Amino acid sequence: MLYLNSFTFPSEDVEYKFILGEKRTCYDSFYPFKILSKNMFERIDFELITILYGGNGCGKSTALNIIADKTQVNRDSIYNKSNFYQDYVDLCRIDVEDEIPYNSKIITSDDVFDYMLNVRNINEGIDKKRNEIFEEYLDVKYSSFQLNSLDDYEVLKKINNVRSKTQSKFVRENLMDNVREYSNGESAFKYFMEKIEEDGLYILDEPENSLSPKRQMELVKLIEDYSKYFGCQFIISTHSPFLLGMKGAKIYDLDECPVDVKRWTELENVRTYYDFFKEHQDEF
Repeated sequence: MLYLNSFTFPSEDVEYKFILGEKRTCYDSFYPFKILSKNMFERIDFELITILYGGNGCGKSTALNIIADKTQVNRDSIYNKSNFYQDYVDLCRIDVEDEIPYNSKIITSDDVFDYMLNVRNINEGIDKKRNEIFEEYLDVKYSSFQLNSLDDYEVLKKINNVRSKTQSKFVRENLMDNVREYSNGESAFKYFMEKIEEDGLYILDEPENSLSPKRQMELVKLIEDYSKYFGCQFIISTHSPFLLGMKGAKIYDLDECPVDVKRWTELENVRTYYDFFKEHQDEF
């Protein structure tokens, strides 16, 4: 489902007029002004999957954050904005094909890292609780308790219950909130699976971070399926050859001046991988 048709950033002339008329003179930076215009990046015409490609500093993350703010999609992590950020967003223009769904969101590397840290902290707490239950099991199982009155009956029941179970079974039954330990890559991929739903606009900023090549290929399949069958549109920044090779993706090369649409096999990063493996093909 196509929600955004196009997005227009202010041209170099529009930026110049704004800065010339700006009365605040105590700033030495007008970010995000002069970032995208330096390579004459003024307009994006979207497909179901649109990719912004380029090296560090080319402005692809800046562009995604501006699109996210202009479309007012949901955001988890705070984005550090400048004094002129909102002025720039106000100068942008969007052409909407259909109403943007409420569950649409931008997902950044910070969101994924925060999720992985939360999972790790939860598991650290569970590990501590697990050790406490281990100790309780041993204390109860090997206690020399004797029944002296009816008041001790519940204690005796607990002892008999413990002695009838293995240590692992006792721990599992008493650790109801046991969260499975995931690797960083598994946690990162699980995050995308939880956040991407049907019928939504999803803006993904370098989603390949923390994902192994295998997980990146699984994410590619997820994005392709959700764009084709489940009413989703994706706008992605990446330099991963796995994501760049997605079927039907429209790719803007932000390293070009002016910014140009290219096939994924024409991109410098992909060509570097190709040349490397071609040079070593006899070793496979």
